[in-house]
Amino acid sequence: MPSPFELLKLLELFLPKICTSANFVVPLHPISILAHYATFRTLKTFKTFKTLYTIMINSQDVKNGVCIRMDGRLYFVIDFLHVKPGKGNTIMRVKFKDVVDGRVLERRFNIGEKLEDVRVDRRPYQYLYKEGEDYIFMNQETFEQVPITHDLITGVDFLKEGFVCEVVSDASTDTILFAELPTKVELVITYTEPGLKGDTATNTLKPATLETGAEIRVPLFCNEGETIRVDTRDGSYCERVR
Repeated sequence: MPSPFELLKLLELFLPKICTSANFVVPLHPISILAHYATFRTLKTFKTFKTLYTIMINSQDVKNGVCIRMDGRLYFVIDFLHVKPGKGNTIMRVKFKDVVDGRVLERRFNIGEKLEDVRVDRRPYQYLYKEGEDYIFMNQETFEQVPITHDLITGVDFLKEGFVCEVVSDASTDTILFAELPTKVELVITYTEPGLKGDTATNTLKPATLETGAEIRVPLFCNEGETIRVDTRDGSYCERVR
């Protein structure tokens, strides 16, 4: 028989899916859970056990932020719409964003069509330093340090030591999918041409270099040494920080 701890872990995996409309690929009766205990005992880690099973959801149950695996790639749902043609059945029109390269695509699904749901973890990590081509982050909860490559960091040009980012990982494998900076960060201007005193126009811009080395365009009245707020999604100037 499984120990109380092992039973708790098994129920932690299966019970959330029993209570939702998601369809698991194995029966969800408690006896079925125990039947899979033999498989669990042959594995070295509980993480390996979780990867043996696939969680499926109906197309009409998707919502923004859900992670789906299609054609061997991971996508986040960024928009969805129920479409009722003049004739015929209702369909789902879903817009996805590729986790790796950010490519956006749109797909159509029949109501009831099954999609593979990937559970993801979102946790705060603090950026510590750069080591070679990797950026070293520390888990704010466990203090574990992990390397994340340049390509997996959204807004990396505005990353500064000490910034806390949200790191998203595949919960079944602990594979890091990407790290995302806050939408807006505060950075110091290290170089720009002197501003014009009294000029408060914001529609005329000039180049400026930030403390991370990123180059953006700022209003004429901005000067070296000033702290500004920057939108990490597109590198646009937001405002001066007084």
